[in-house]
Amino acid sequence: MKENKQLRICVIGAGTRFLSGISYYTLYLTNTLAQLHKVSVILMRRLLPVRLYPGRKRVGMNLTQQEYDPKVRVFNGVDWYWLPSMLRALIFLIQERPDVLVFQWWSGAVLHSYLLLALAGRLLKARVIIEFHEVLDTGEAKLRSVQAYVRVVAPLMIRLAHGFVIHSECDRKLLQRYYNLEKRPIALIPHGPYNHYNLTDGERGYRIAPESCCNLLFFGVIRPFKGLEDLIMAFDALPENEIEKYWLTIVGETWEGWTKPTNLIERSRYRDRITFVNNYVSDEEVAQFFSGADVVVLPYHRSSTSGPLHIAMSYGLPVVVTNVGGLIEAVSSYEGAILVPPRDPASLQRALLDVAKLYGKRYSDPHSWQQTAKRYQKLLDAIRSSDSPVQVDAEEVYAEEVYAVAQNSQQGRIP
Repeated sequence: MKENKQLRICVIGAGTRFLSGISYYTLYLTNTLAQLHKVSVILMRRLLPVRLYPGRKRVGMNLTQQEYDPKVRVFNGVDWYWLPSMLRALIFLIQERPDVLVFQWWSGAVLHSYLLLALAGRLLKARVIIEFHEVLDTGEAKLRSVQAYVRVVAPLMIRLAHGFVIHSECDRKLLQRYYNLEKRPIALIPHGPYNHYNLTDGERGYRIAPESCCNLLFFGVIRPFKGLEDLIMAFDALPENEIEKYWLTIVGETWEGWTKPTNLIERSRYRDRITFVNNYVSDEEVAQFFSGADVVVLPYHRSSTSGPLHIAMSYGLPVVVTNVGGLIEAVSSYEGAILVPPRDPASLQRALLDVAKLYGKRYSDPHSWQQTAKRYQKLLDAIRSSDSPVQVDAEEVYAEEVYAVAQNSQQGRIP
């Protein structure tokens, strides 16, 4: 294949009915690839019965105005129960006859649909790429039945793939621990920026905090692994003679019945300096909260990647993040990052005292979708260079070297 030949690519990922960060990632990756190739997208519409979804109250709400590029043919979408949506999706796939299928993997809920679409793609002689955002969702990992289902079915999906995309070296280790990837290409492609949240003309950021305060923002779904309780304890431990410099804004929808952070907020001695918005917010509100923030704090216990982190970097905000999973690599080239150990409110409190010195500073986001497109192109070239139906005789693909990470530091700003 000649390098950079235009391909027919079909991206398969999350729709907006069950809106999540993967919905946005699917859209922005699709639109990026559409600048170089002929691209279509098949969206997962109804992921599972609504009553089983933690964010069931907002399912189907119009929370985003983001749209696919007019050049992209959109099939919206596939339902978990298949009929008649899967039949229509298969017809759509036959009409498109893609050279490459790109699956966005994040949840076992879509695995049965992905498997059928991958089989259909292989019958159409398409190459298959799986891009991993999670090996298994943390909530699903607690359910033995789901674990057993994924353990049986996921290897079948993996066997159909010609190549894989990961966002960090941490993901590589997890992936290789769970699955036999053989010698197929693995592309390390850092997450692209979430730079689509913008205020409209004349609109101002949402900020209850006085302008003289450092407004700390925690943003995202509230789940056990997010570590919000550590942030609240660290905030509560700030000295009384320092607290006038700080305000804490928390924006997020509670999942999995995780009410410990809510209880800590109510008992906090600084409750009057905490703004708590306990729901999933629209694009417009996201822009308002980040525009009104001075620092973003994400004290995760584990993470492959983080949408709120990429929003924060697109705004150039200082960030305090834990040195877990893929977060270390995600901020390694971002000058406004302070790393702290996970599950350590004392270290987090010291970081809050340090980050106030960065009040008002802004930094350049090192990530771009142009980088993503370039790295994807190298993977596409690799998987199209062999006539083998499954295995590709190629070295593991790295578009660029992994970001340099200071491994000997438990805490500190990344140089």
